Amino acid sequence: MRTKIIAGNWKMNKTCAEAVELVKELKSKVAGANCEVVICPPAVTLCCVAPEIAGTNIKLGAQNVHFEPSGAFTGEISVEMLRSIGVEYAIIGHSERRQYFGETDETVNKRTVAALAGGLIPIVCVGEHLAEREAGVTEKVVVEQTKLAFAGISAADAEKVVIAYEPVWAIGTGKVATNEQANEVCAIIRGLISELYGADVAAKIRIQYGGSMNDANAADLLAMSDIDGGLIGGAALKVDSFAVIVGAAK
Repeated sequence: MRTKIIAGNWKMNKTCAEAVELVKELKSKVAGANCEVVICPPAVTLCCVAPEIAGTNIKLGAQNVHFEPSGAFTGEISVEMLRSIGVEYAIIGHSERRQYFGETDETVNKRTVAALAGGLIPIVCVGEHLAEREAGVTEKVVVEQTKLAFAGISAADAEKVVIAYEPVWAIGTGKVATNEQANEVCAIIRGLISELYGADVAAKIRIQYGGSMNDANAADLLAMSDIDGGLIGGAALKVDSFAVIVGAAK
């Protein structure tokens, strides 16, 4: 059985003081979770949040990580920097990073390789735009993104990766893929992993659904056979909503 994983992507929200308050309220509400719980606050609040979740079942994630260990990369953060403050996960290749900040399939792969080498668990995002879904090329797009993200990665490392299927048209729009649509694409991704690495790795790797998952639809989505969790956006900033989603991941 794969342990489900619910990760909250806070995006560019919350000051340090606000982040600490949110976490203080969240801790008790998810303490008995039957899944892995990860929060991914903005980079400037990671150091504020880390002491608050020390000793709890909440794990710390970053929203990005660079592929070089150090150097003239203004605005970037290295694996070692993140690890030094207790970060265990890193979101890589989110559609907003691809759309607004020039992230490519190549840089997604480089960041994933670096994260694995440095001991971080990557949450690698893949997903199609609305025009691509309407054109019937969802499978082609998602398979290509996933293949390129995993280029040069061993089977032993591949099974550590979390894949987040996030249809771009459903992120922050209130639109949600149907349970069947979401599960179908997650199954396609799992089938690709099986082709690349074998059935054992495919059975172990966790595939999240992202894209307007909330407290109202989480239980049905998480009940699907190939959906192993959620990468949560807006609902992650609402303690009660996020706690309901965590509770639905059994």
